[in-house]
This record gives sequence, C-alpha cells and structure tokens, in this order.
Amino acid sequence: MALQITDANFEELVLKSDKPVVLDFWAEWCGPCRMVGPIIEEMSTEYDGKAVIGKVDVDNNPEVSMKFGIRNIPTILFFKNGQVVDKQVGAVPKNVLAQKLEAQIA
Repeated sequence: MALQITDANFEELVLKSDKPVVLDFWAEWCGPCRMVGPIIEEMSTEYDGKAVIGKVDVDNNPEVSMKFGIRNIPTILFFKNGQVVDKQVGAVPKNVLAQKLEAQIA
C-alpha cells in the first residue's frame, strides 16, 4: 500500500530515503486522481523494497504542495537522493510512470 506522506513525515520518508521515491499529489474531489490512484497502489506492491511509493493529499498537506508548486493534480513527482528528478502532470497509463521510475532505479 502506498505510504501516506504528510507535511510532518515528508522530510523523513522522502528527502532522507535511500531509494527512489514516487509521490502522487492528489485530492478526494479530483476525478483524474481517482484514475491514477489504483496505478499508484499497484506500483507500491510491485516496487516494494526497490522504491518508496507515496501519496500526498493536497488539501491536508499544504506545505509540501506549496514547496513544489503543485497547481494541477494529479501531479506525480519522482525523487532521487532528496531531489526532484522527474515529473508527470495529469493521468497517464501505468507504463509511463513505471518507465520513469525504472530510470531512477537503474
């Protein structure tokens, strides 16, 4: 299951992670976010041990959302060594997200 990333645990779980991190910025009321949600959950199982897969509810975590200038959701950020290395805005098929993550694992 994807980790719930919050303003409080962001630094510990994302910035200090020794693995690549995929963060899905979403909201309950967002239609396209509901399309991406199951893909993120699948990836969290498939990449268990290889990457950290998390979700940030933008309504409840304004600090993290503002820090990265999240204006459109879903936005998926890819982190490596605490830095944003890739970004995907909008709903896309799973293979697009998996390809971006694989590039960070390799």
